[in-house]
Amino acid sequence: MAVITLSREYGSGGDEVAGRLCEALNYRAFGKLQIVEAAKETTLSKNNAVDYTEDNHEVQTFLDRLFGRSASPVQKIAWSENPAIASRPEQADVHDSAVLSLVKRAMQAAVSRGDLLILGRGGQVLLRDTPGVLHVRIEAPVEQRIAWVKAQLKKAHDTTQPEAALLRDAAEIIANRDAASADYIKRYFGEDWRSPRLYHLVLNLGKLTGDQAVQIILTAVHSLEPGPAR
Repeated sequence: MAVITLSREYGSGGDEVAGRLCEALNYRAFGKLQIVEAAKETTLSKNNAVDYTEDNHEVQTFLDRLFGRSASPVQKIAWSENPAIASRPEQADVHDSAVLSLVKRAMQAAVSRGDLLILGRGGQVLLRDTPGVLHVRIEAPVEQRIAWVKAQLKKAHDTTQPEAALLRDAAEIIANRDAASADYIKRYFGEDWRSPRLYHLVLNLGKLTGDQAVQIILTAVHSLEPGPAR
């Protein structure tokens, strides 16, 4: 069956959709393990197989280091899927070109085995001309996303913080994550993260339920022409 790449706005429900697709299709999720496996075939050690993703990207601090001096090592900022967990820097003595090449190698190797969902990581660009790959984007109204992030913050902290402060924090988290994701795709791949031309499907979870989105994607997966014989 087709491989799926899934890009999502933070707090849109895209992670839940991705999990349900993997369960329904019995798909593997592309992640750090595949990158470590690909690193075995290169001069990079598994400890230096940094998983650069949209979620592991900070706009200013990271990019200043990355593009300030071409010979300097990279510092990765590790963002958690849980907005209540603070980011922690992780050092890696590798350069951006080597890491991105490694991610591409790992992604292509994983795609060749099929039955795969790639969440973020520029898959919609790296694999845009690859047969048998379905590119999906999940969006939602910002008010809906803020409400979700606010609920996650409240649950994680069991906080008595005023509602207005929670809303402000949730809006700031979403703005930062959206900016980082857009910047990641623009800096590394020269593309507009939001451009519909990168995707087969752009689904708005303000108009669709998660169930409906999953069913639409499943229909598209089953109807898409498969890639080269494996």
